[in-house]
Amino acid sequence: MNAQTMMENFSLHPRLAADCFELGKLTLSRLLLLNNAHYKWLILVPEVSVEQLHLMSAEERQTLQAEAQEVSALLEEHYAPRRINVGALGNLVPQLHYHIVARTEDDPAWPGPVWGHEESISYTEAEIEAVRSKLFG
Repeated sequence: MNAQTMMENFSLHPRLAADCFELGKLTLSRLLLLNNAHYKWLILVPEVSVEQLHLMSAEERQTLQAEAQEVSALLEEHYAPRRINVGALGNLVPQLHYHIVARTEDDPAWPGPVWGHEESISYTEAEIEAVRSKLFG
């Protein structure tokens, strides 16, 4: 299956679709904002047909890594976090995806993990647009 066919057949996992807002499209990946206003929590979802990082082609892995670095740099530039956490878990959502979370010392989970910390706070439409505008001008 060629890359064009994979992109045409791409569909976002239902859980990601329900929990996130799409901010844009990068070379390989969809960029999502997790609907939890406690954090600037972005998710990269590469448009590939594999579920594991090691099953991607070398070129796809390089592109995904470059996108993760680009997104991390944008978060650092616009939100000045103390740390940027990057992870690819996939225990609940088998579709390959990278979590990129800007962490600050005053976020509710600091210094622990953000997963399952507390009930999320939904973004408003205006807040989503503000994040999109801030990151992509």
